[in-house]
Amino acid sequence: MRKFLVVLDDSRECLNAMRFAAMRAAKTGGGVAVLSIIPPDEFNHWIGVGEVMRAEARERIEVHFEVFAKWMRDKQGVDPQLIIREGEAVPEIMAQIDEDPEIGVLILGAGTDKKGPGPLVTQLTRNSGALQIPITIVPGEMSKERLEAIT
Repeated sequence: MRKFLVVLDDSRECLNAMRFAAMRAAKTGGGVAVLSIIPPDEFNHWIGVGEVMRAEARERIEVHFEVFAKWMRDKQGVDPQLIIREGEAVPEIMAQIDEDPEIGVLILGAGTDKKGPGPLVTQLTRNSGALQIPITIVPGEMSKERLEAIT
């Protein structure tokens, strides 16, 4: 089975990337792997405090994921997989792609503000020649109806 890898974060454009991944998976018989990355700088505290913060970060991610997962299951018939990694975003995304041969496409949401498409899109498109899979970039302002039409 081919899986669509999508990154879960707190960005607004993440929503369209999730929608696109679920719709494509539903229409092609694929799966969705949702990757969330906890930055390492969140835990540069005393060991006990860092462990509590790590557990809280994982809990926040799981709650956030469950909102998307419920929609994917109910509306698209897709049961997504949650993957949580710790480290810097781009190396962790690249490592996940290298470690899971079922991942066939990386789906990213592009930001809509004047700063550009976002750091992940910028960094990963620079590294796209080293990737073993294609990247699909979903515009953050694309309507749900348009997403449905093109998937």
